[in-house]
Amino acid sequence: MSEATTPDEPGFRRAARVLVSVRVRQGRARVRTSFVPTLQAAVAAGLSWALAYYALGHEFPFFAPVCAWVALGFSADRQVRRVAELAVGVAIGVGLGDLVVHVIGSGPWQIALVLLVSAMLARFIDRGPVLTTQAGVQAIGIVGLPALAASGSSPVGRWTDALVGGVVALGVAALSPDDPRRRPRAQARQAVLELAGMLDVLGRGLRTGSAHHVEDALIRGRASQPALDDWREGAANARNLARVSPAGRRHRDELGALGASAVYVDRAMRNARVLARRALSAVEGDHERDLGGVAAAVDSLARAAGSLAGNLGTGAGAEATRRELLAVAQRLDPFRLAPDDWQVQSLVLLVRSLTVDLLEASGVPEGEAREALPEI
Repeated sequence: MSEATTPDEPGFRRAARVLVSVRVRQGRARVRTSFVPTLQAAVAAGLSWALAYYALGHEFPFFAPVCAWVALGFSADRQVRRVAELAVGVAIGVGLGDLVVHVIGSGPWQIALVLLVSAMLARFIDRGPVLTTQAGVQAIGIVGLPALAASGSSPVGRWTDALVGGVVALGVAALSPDDPRRRPRAQARQAVLELAGMLDVLGRGLRTGSAHHVEDALIRGRASQPALDDWREGAANARNLARVSPAGRRHRDELGALGASAVYVDRAMRNARVLARRALSAVEGDHERDLGGVAAAVDSLARAAGSLAGNLGTGAGAEATRRELLAVAQRLDPFRLAPDDWQVQSLVLLVRSLTVDLLEASGVPEGEAREALPEI
């Protein structure tokens, strides 16, 4: 979970190494979650070109793969309605753009005209903003780059190319087996693992009194925010899908729980960053402090967060993780862990807030999570 940095390494190089490690790890996670939908879109684009070229006899079926790729993209969030909006938008834009170029040519006022007409037609057909945007973009491309219009045999041919791509994209979206929980689960696992790794490094810094490790934890926590943002966005999209998709409705409870957990883990990461900033001043001070109790609690939270990542990533029950977190919560009495050091007591208070956030992320109601803490 931790980066291989050394205390005697210059600060800039250590920070760069931590940031690069986090970015590489997040990039690998994005590749894993996007590989299958991207492969599907790439195959659909190739199939669209082949159908337009071999079945329809079009020599340059440029817009068939364009429409398929635009409609499907690389995201796993493929609602049939959204794919249809994109496909129809591309077809409208290509058709109107070709018509304008062949009738009145290309130029600034032709671009303005085709954009107005394509947008109004798209708004008449459907209220979706994606359809209107794609219709305008494709129309501008045709009128603004007349060489595109000259690459085919006829306006109808290019329009049918776009239709072929749209139909293939719709077929892929409708027939591809897709579990709406898959993407938010993967995002949840990655985001919570980032929190677990950050806490692991922070616990080591508190245990050894190393300001370098505490700084590394803070850098890692800040760099992990994109993973949390992706999870929140993915959970929100999945909740929206649950309202219209039969598969989503079946898993509505879990999708709602993943969305709630995303909020709680985001709070936990923010509290962890505050804890790291306060811990840095504690370990850098001249006063000898006993940070062993805080370090042990943070280490336990790191292990529990790792377990929670597995629970959220697989949909398994989190009973064991909740027991771990409740055991940590019961130890967080600032007056027992640091009876004579107010600065360490303030760290314990921050750990208490972090623990409540993780308890709530694991499914413990807010009242029960707070009641698990010792009274102060």
